[in-house]
Amino acid sequence: MTQKSEAIKGNITEEMKDVAKNENIEVDKLARLIADGKVVIPKNVNSDVKACGIGEGLTTKINANIGSSSKIDDLDLEINKAKLAVEYGADAIMDLSTGSDLKLFRQKIMESIDVIIGTVPIYEAGVVTLAKNREI
Repeated sequence: MTQKSEAIKGNITEEMKDVAKNENIEVDKLARLIADGKVVIPKNVNSDVKACGIGEGLTTKINANIGSSSKIDDLDLEINKAKLAVEYGADAIMDLSTGSDLKLFRQKIMESIDVIIGTVPIYEAGVVTLAKNREI
């Protein structure tokens, strides 16, 4: 089930209701925009985050970038950055971590905030490749 597939069927989801309320837009109009591919509600069904609508006719969203590196690999610092970003209005967080334990970082950040989180999967692939090369 995706928001778009439900909108195409004419079904209104809880996420659509939440976004419509937050955006001050009629839920039927929002569903049409989703069905037409003009609005998305990015939400992983396995996480409990606030629904956020992105697209035509909706408010501009703020994304904040955070992330560890090989030089600064501090989980508490990244969690604090994420929390501050949300406190000051970020609608989404992009985790650009390239440090050591990316899965742990991502999991702990997701547990700490309630907005959508994006990542760059190739960064994780790069970390795995580097680790394998060091073993050779």
